[in-house]
Amino acid sequence: TELWLVRHGETEWSRTGQHTSVTDLELTPGGEAIAARLQHPLAEQSFVRVLSSPRRRARRTAELAGFAAAEVDDDLAEWAYGDYEGLTTPQIHESDPQWSVWTGVTPGGETRDQVAARLDRVVAAAREVEGRTLVFAHGHSLRALAARWLGLDVAQGRIFDLDTATISVLGDDRGTPVVRRWNVAS
Repeated sequence: TELWLVRHGETEWSRTGQHTSVTDLELTPGGEAIAARLQHPLAEQSFVRVLSSPRRRARRTAELAGFAAAEVDDDLAEWAYGDYEGLTTPQIHESDPQWSVWTGVTPGGETRDQVAARLDRVVAAAREVEGRTLVFAHGHSLRALAARWLGLDVAQGRIFDLDTATISVLGDDRGTPVVRRWNVAS
């Protein structure tokens, strides 16, 4: 059993560091070009199940990577940033200097427990499949998903840096959840 993770291609807000959850942005032209390069390494694999966040940027990345028929799974949506949607971390720190999505309270947004609950469903579904599951999603949600796969608290997702349009692979080694590859560019 393996869980393959693909972060969507670049958007204007991912380029500028703005927190993007429910805002449904398109990929930049450069983001589209790099996302299309994911097609080759992914075509070399066979996947039992292919899922995508409902956000346009993830679905478009899936399409460009050769998986236009990816099943939409709301559990793969990005961490809901609530009042911090569209803001950068330095902007948030002007009013809340200690804030981090991993450890802080996000007004109007999701809690770590809410994120963990939905990503635990993704992990459970992937573990039920014999073979590979491929998911297209977002920076914070995929980092949190990796933490949950490994049996860690969602807050431990902070240790997994993740660039746009990259591939990561989670698996098992003799019953122990492991990271097989992380943040691999096409």
